[in-house]
Amino acid sequence: MNVEDLYRLLRAGHVQAQGIVDTISDPLLVLDESLRVQAASRSFYQAFKVDRYETIGQLVYELGNGQWNIPDLRLLLSQVIPRSTAVVNFQVEHEFPALGRRTMLLTARTLHHPDNGGHSMLLAIVDATERVEQEAAKDMLFGELRHRMKNLLGVAQAMARQTPTEGRSAEEYRDAFLGRFGALVEAQDLAFREQDDAGLAALLERALAPYAAAPEAVLIEPGPAVVLGPRVIMALGLIVHELATNAAKHGALSAPGGRVRISWRLDEAGQLRLSWVESGGPPVAPPATTGYGTHLIRSSASYSLGGEVQQRYESGGLETEIVIPLGKASPSD
Repeated sequence: MNVEDLYRLLRAGHVQAQGIVDTISDPLLVLDESLRVQAASRSFYQAFKVDRYETIGQLVYELGNGQWNIPDLRLLLSQVIPRSTAVVNFQVEHEFPALGRRTMLLTARTLHHPDNGGHSMLLAIVDATERVEQEAAKDMLFGELRHRMKNLLGVAQAMARQTPTEGRSAEEYRDAFLGRFGALVEAQDLAFREQDDAGLAALLERALAPYAAAPEAVLIEPGPAVVLGPRVIMALGLIVHELATNAAKHGALSAPGGRVRISWRLDEAGQLRLSWVESGGPPVAPPATTGYGTHLIRSSASYSLGGEVQQRYESGGLETEIVIPLGKASPSD
């Protein structure tokens, strides 16, 4: 075999090896013992929007804007080949060039070369941003569920105590209590269940029905027609239910004669502004610490609605304003 034949053979082997690397759907790097890039998959170039000249021959921790230059990661990678160990799902959260803030999972394993005794490393990169966000959202949902079940039981107890017994038979008391409790369950279901678009007024009426023990306890003032999509229904239902629960446990709806007034308008910037004003309840003051209910209200407004919640503890009672940009909530034709 002459030199030209040997070159063609080596070239064919290199092309075949690169072809195998390019078939991997997730970004993949081949590193030598010094952690320099020997090869990169087509998916790596596409995912990180770089070319061959920016990648091949570079130290892995010098790629991009230094996103892999993490002391713990460098130490782990340096031990993969000499110790024949592996790095599995090392999480890197970073602001990547041309990608923005992403969460990546890195897995590194030794690649043995039995013919020449050399060693190199395969470094696989998985973009886990959506998975991490979904897991965080799921954890938040379970936390909401536990919190809401606790609130549900607390409100049910309050309903049982506050439902009048004077002049009623046991059956009448039972029917009155179960009627209110059924409305409470419906409000819970409304908050969690995605359904067809619905109007804001209908959402408020259904969500607040369990808390209107007296006709004047909850006043929903007429406002412009606004249509809400399923996601907004769930998020806003969570907020309204949490405000009502707190009012029933600690605020205006916990005292005889207490009232809640709800109104809304569309401002000049095209935002929906929903106002919640309590009066006639016990004295209120800003809490010393932020409880889970307040965290739930604020996170639902910002994360799900792209808006914000402003709360003021006035002498007459709690005042809350929820601001939602249009596009999340749209005015009805």
